[in-house]
Amino acid sequence: MTTPVPPDGATPTGPQPQDLDPWAPPSQPGGMPRLPSQPGDVLSPPYPMQPSQPRNGMGITALVLGLVGVVLGLFIILFWMSWLPALLAVIFGSVGLGHARKGLATNRPMAISGLVLGIVGLLIAAGSAAVTVVAVKHVVDSTRAKVKEADEAKESAAAAEKARHLSFGEPYTFGNGLKVTVSKPSPFTPDEFANGHDKGNKAVQVTVTVVNTGTKRIEVETGLPDVNDADGASAELVIDGSGRQKVITGYVLPGRKAVGKYAFSLPPDAAHRIEVEFSPDVARWDDAYWSGPTR
Repeated sequence: MTTPVPPDGATPTGPQPQDLDPWAPPSQPGGMPRLPSQPGDVLSPPYPMQPSQPRNGMGITALVLGLVGVVLGLFIILFWMSWLPALLAVIFGSVGLGHARKGLATNRPMAISGLVLGIVGLLIAAGSAAVTVVAVKHVVDSTRAKVKEADEAKESAAAAEKARHLSFGEPYTFGNGLKVTVSKPSPFTPDEFANGHDKGNKAVQVTVTVVNTGTKRIEVETGLPDVNDADGASAELVIDGSGRQKVITGYVLPGRKAVGKYAFSLPPDAAHRIEVEFSPDVARWDDAYWSGPTR
């Protein structure tokens, strides 16, 4: 386009309108920059740019989870809960450290601390697990050993109880070295002055032989046996003046023996079988039992 010339041919001195570009954007009011109209025309942004926020969340989370993992790991009963926050602390700490290296985060020390605490928490959890496994195994083994000992003690007691029940003529050796044998009962006829024998009852004589198998003399504290009839009732001791009965008393020398003879009265309907109980010292040794028929 051409600039209009005044009629008098003078050159214009005031501001002249510039050629208008139909494709150019209009000027912005208030002095605001216009948009670029040609390639390479770089204009300032209309508003100031805001700085981006640092991405510190990963480092903070790693530190918190690391602390939680370490604290939980210190309690033996809670170690199984500590490994998860410790593992997450390692993961978040690694991510946070990566952000710090790229300049996206400003809390590098916090991310490193969370990472280290996570590793420590995992180590504590593993150690606590190992200690717990060892402790549980020890408790289980100890319990099994106690149960086994109890079973063995019961079996031993049952075997000892069985060993103390014998038939007439079989020997039993007590813990003090006295070997005792009760012979099969023999018939006994009390004299007319007998005490403890009712008319119609059956009397039997029991012979007890005690042999000292040790190297020291041993005192027989209780040399009197007890007799139960076939019904389990206690039989009454018969005492007469015939002199056929003998009670074992005093000491038995090494290699020597003592013989006791005792008569008992039995009811006729329970006289076919008896059980004899005897112990040289009832305060120390349980009774041994001899049983069998009287005929």
